[in-house]
Amino acid sequence: MKNLINHVKTALNNYARYIETRNEIARLPRDVALDLGIDRGDADRIARQAIWS
Repeated sequence: MKNLINHVKTALNNYARYIETRNEIARLPRDVALDLGIDRGDADRIARQAIWS
């Protein structure tokens, strides 16, 4: 039971980090995103890779 609770906590924590990361990327000013070589439209993909890769 303890393993299940830890697994759920980890999953929820990762999801929260994903949402925060995705939102931060999507809110980047256009010029900053271009300087970093980031397309704000790829925020979902980039955030997924950052959290779960």
